Amino acid sequence: MKLWSKMNKYLLFPILFTFLVFGHGRTDQESPLAPALYVFGDSLFDSGNNNLLPTLAKANYPPYGMDFERGATGRFTNGKTVADFIAEFLGLPFPPPYVSLLDGSIGQCGFSIPTIENGGKCLNLADKIGLLNIRGELELRGLNFASGSCGILPQTGDDLGKCLSLNDQIDLFERTVKRDLPKYYKTQEELSNYLSKSLFVITIGSNDYLDSFAAQDNTESSNTLINPRSITKSVIDNVSPKEYDSTTSPQSFAEILIHQLSLQLRRLYKLGARKVVMFELGPLGCIPYIIRRYEHSGACVEKLNQMAIIFNLQLASMLQNLTSTLKSSSFILGLGHQFGYDAILNPSKKYGLKDTSNPCCIALLNGTAACIPGLPACPDPDQHFFWDGYHLTESMYRALSSLCFNDTSICMPKNIQQLVQL
Repeated sequence: MKLWSKMNKYLLFPILFTFLVFGHGRTDQESPLAPALYVFGDSLFDSGNNNLLPTLAKANYPPYGMDFERGATGRFTNGKTVADFIAEFLGLPFPPPYVSLLDGSIGQCGFSIPTIENGGKCLNLADKIGLLNIRGELELRGLNFASGSCGILPQTGDDLGKCLSLNDQIDLFERTVKRDLPKYYKTQEELSNYLSKSLFVITIGSNDYLDSFAAQDNTESSNTLINPRSITKSVIDNVSPKEYDSTTSPQSFAEILIHQLSLQLRRLYKLGARKVVMFELGPLGCIPYIIRRYEHSGACVEKLNQMAIIFNLQLASMLQNLTSTLKSSSFILGLGHQFGYDAILNPSKKYGLKDTSNPCCIALLNGTAACIPGLPACPDPDQHFFWDGYHLTESMYRALSSLCFNDTSICMPKNIQQLVQL
């Protein structure tokens, strides 16, 4: 039971959303709308990287993937993810999980690896992966670096093993840009043009809130907001005194996360990214993991929802600033908080859902955690909002991605169709 009790901490989803709108994929005969799709984030976008990492946060077993053509691949849902649908709408193949392309084993050494290259000492996971070669030809249509249970802060998810933090993911993308991609382009100008026209999608931050807030107090009225020990000295050193507030209020914690996220997005820009879609946090206080653990009135734990809103407001401002200051860049905000909240409160009236509070699969720990391996799920996942204690069903992911691709009510100030035409 100790193992499963640890698993119930992993992975909140960063977005919730709305209408059961179906997007339209492109045919194989049509040219893709973008040369490649690069994916970063947590379990919402992870398509199998964690399968090969030393972590308990995995989804490579049934009933996960029960509606996916290749079965349980490591996606934390019954079918496709938002990133999968976006790839289809662009006319691209699903970006393969980066770790699956490596030629060699990752192993384990306190979640690091002793290597000859490092004098027999342990390397951290990202450095070890960086020493491995790509097996065969590199996929030029995009890569997926997302890793379940990880977050913006480097230590998020470490209690379950070792995942790839956002910094780790961009380290690996940097290695791809500097070492692997130049083999396929004659000039730096050709490579830069390829990257500038590619699409980058990101969703991350929910696990930082789960690790920092969820273990505190289970009452909505509590003023205890964050465990200061979760903010390491290495993180604080990278945040200016003005941005770091020792009272660790929701406002100051959001500032720390936004500061770190901004640094990583600027790194992506320097590496060649110009078209970036970043999704905000969803109503974290409404997921089964939270509502079944915390005392609350109403359908959701509003204290957590308000914390997510604080982060989202700062995120919107930060993305606008990046777009205005970084030449030829477009940082798009993926909305979803209010729409998801509305779908949960009004499931049948507007969205055709039967259940927006219970997981579709039989989940561990009274429905608050991951699906129990091998047990059947509900027969009608399309009418459920939640797949397990944290994540959504494929039908909800289809709804969000379709709206983001075709409509500015979710992705703004441009939808993805408009973005790729720039």
